Amino acid sequence: MRIYTHAACLAHDTGPGHPERPQRLGAVVEALRDGLPDLDWHEAPRATRGQLLRVHAAALLAAVLESGADAPIPLDPDTVLSPASPEAALRAAGAGIAAVDAVMNGQAGTAFCAVRPPGHHATGGEAMGFCLFNNIAVAAAHALDRHGLARVAIADFDVHHGNGTQAIFEHEPRVMYFSSHQYPLYPGTGARQERGIGNIVNAPLPPGAGSRTFREAWRERLLPELDAFAPQLLFVSAGFDAHWRDPLAQMQLDAEDFGWLTGELHALAARHAAGRIVSMLEGGYDLQALREGSLAHVRVLIDS
Repeated sequence: MRIYTHAACLAHDTGPGHPERPQRLGAVVEALRDGLPDLDWHEAPRATRGQLLRVHAAALLAAVLESGADAPIPLDPDTVLSPASPEAALRAAGAGIAAVDAVMNGQAGTAFCAVRPPGHHATGGEAMGFCLFNNIAVAAAHALDRHGLARVAIADFDVHHGNGTQAIFEHEPRVMYFSSHQYPLYPGTGARQERGIGNIVNAPLPPGAGSRTFREAWRERLLPELDAFAPQLLFVSAGFDAHWRDPLAQMQLDAEDFGWLTGELHALAARHAAGRIVSMLEGGYDLQALREGSLAHVRVLIDS
């Protein structure tokens, strides 16, 4: 297994009091280094312009990469661009590219990208919801284009619906997107009837939902359709904000739930994708929950 990260991701400055703060990534990296000292760490490269343009409009690249900002500026009420943000965004997206190449070339069975800013809210043309580029969409498009895959799946267990990932791929039959999330909650998407061309499967969960409801949604709705799709490569949008400690939502999961789902996903990938999984950090805004969740997730990816 490989871990991809970069110090530039810590320099993305969202300003005082912002929940998507550098300490989030610091907590994840510290937990993994302390808890799993034998992990194989790699520096995330920069994504190229061509790799980003597979899923993003040139205008968004210009807005993020060419602003010339000398102080943090808001792109929307939640999303901040600082002088260090372009480099962080390039490294975060580049991590997924490198992880795809590593697992497809047989250099690793699984990979986890410990990066920020997160990505799954960014649409093809808009940065939003703390996200500048859609890191996992960039990686999935790379898998299709460079490695010629016919079926890739994205499993998203962040407490917020990945509206950007859904919007980017909802008309792409080679990609299926599966999401459990609190509903209603930001960004307001993710209803069951949102199906794309049959390649979108949403399991909205009520505020206060805990382990039983979460596991039933995956066991009865999401995993069977994911299994039937038989992906050749499995991506995971790993947000840990459905944890009971998280301040931005009201779900009641704990680290054992993240570990359980990771085990189910790994078994599915073993059946269809030679065990290949690329996981990317998304949300999670309580530092202790991030430590516990990321450690449980990565430990299962190694041990399965």
